[in-house]
Amino acid sequence: MVYVNARFLTQPITGVQRYALEISRQLVELMPSIKFVAPQNILHQETARALGVEVIGSRTGHAWEQIDLPALLKTRNSPLLINLANTAPLLYWNKVSTLHDIAFEKFPENFSWQFRTAYRLAIPRMMKTSLKVLTVSEFSKSEICTAYQLRPEKVSVVPNAVSSAFRETPASASERYILAVSSISRQKNFHGLVEAFGLLRQDTHKLYIAGAMNKIFADSDLARKIESNPRIRLLGRVSDDELANLYGGADAFVFPSFYEGFGIPPLEAQACGCPVIVSDAASLPEVCGDSALYCSPYDVNDIAEKIGLLISTPELARTLREKGRANAGRYNWRTSAMRLLEAIGKLQCQPQASTA
Repeated sequence: MVYVNARFLTQPITGVQRYALEISRQLVELMPSIKFVAPQNILHQETARALGVEVIGSRTGHAWEQIDLPALLKTRNSPLLINLANTAPLLYWNKVSTLHDIAFEKFPENFSWQFRTAYRLAIPRMMKTSLKVLTVSEFSKSEICTAYQLRPEKVSVVPNAVSSAFRETPASASERYILAVSSISRQKNFHGLVEAFGLLRQDTHKLYIAGAMNKIFADSDLARKIESNPRIRLLGRVSDDELANLYGGADAFVFPSFYEGFGIPPLEAQACGCPVIVSDAASLPEVCGDSALYCSPYDVNDIAEKIGLLISTPELARTLREKGRANAGRYNWRTSAMRLLEAIGKLQCQPQASTA
């Protein structure tokens, strides 16, 4: 019997939770005997019903994960536990754990000291006590193996993919624009993008920014730059359907991030037929291959130059659209879930050895 830690159903959806949700939807079809367990404070009830989630324990949050969950499993002969959302019960050894990246080490300023401290204590233990570690790219695998001194064969790559909500549909926009999407944090390099957009000598396109706005207004320097440029529009949080329409209507999608374990937004844009510009850093060259136009995230002039080139060269835009569609098609959740099952299948056929 295989169990899945479904605590992610109690959390708001970000990239990590979306990964867990999509993989779980595939797992329940590929392995009907799989069991999902979660605490009582589930936010996504419809998904929980579809997965047949069993609610267990009296606690919530980390206490549920560290106390209630392993206690239940031990009463059921300690089955294999799959953890998909960066955390896991530390003292339970028969487990597979997922770590998307180590951004909390590379960009600690983006996280509260409580979060950094908790992860710096928990993640090494989670890596040590897991039979197998899953991550989303070869880049992240290399980073994780180096940071925690893991053998490469202990880490399997199970990549992200694109939700079915993101697909090409007829789109009409009242004005021409460049799109940027993400949470607003230093590693995403919105400062560089806003500065680069200000350097462009053009009056044909606006810059639309979709995502949570709270951190923009907490950063007085970024807020001032945005407010001083009437060609920048802040859209706030948008639904998947709204985002798909924004991708479809944009002349370019720009993602100049310093650090990504994978980077789903460029694939979403490509699936919607939008040409993309991404940074030449971290996992993005691996994920995008030759389907994107690359810029240096450290050079605002280069970012501006690549934006100007794409919006002024129709043939380049057509080429990137075609290559982007093909690239987005390389990833799908069913294939990723099958990779996960292959990894745990090999694990179950092998005698348990050192977890280092």
